[in-house]
Amino acid sequence: MANLVSELVSGVVESVLKEILKKAGGTTATKRQKRQTRSATTGRFKKAPATKAKPAKKQVSRRRTAASHSKSS
Repeated sequence: MANLVSELVSGVVESVLKEILKKAGGTTATKRQKRQTRSATTGRFKKAPATKAKPAKKQVSRRRTAASHSKSS
């Protein structure tokens, strides 16, 4: 009887482990790709112009700005 119970439990554990390992692939959403534009003259793909980096914005205290927004003028 004990052998039957242990066999049943081990079977259930094995099936659960198989199920978990099957799902562990870590599927991620597919990345969207932008369409490349072709040059009108040569027909080759155009290289995107390099964008200039913008300077970082000055950090402002959130609490202060929230307080100033809630003030009635």
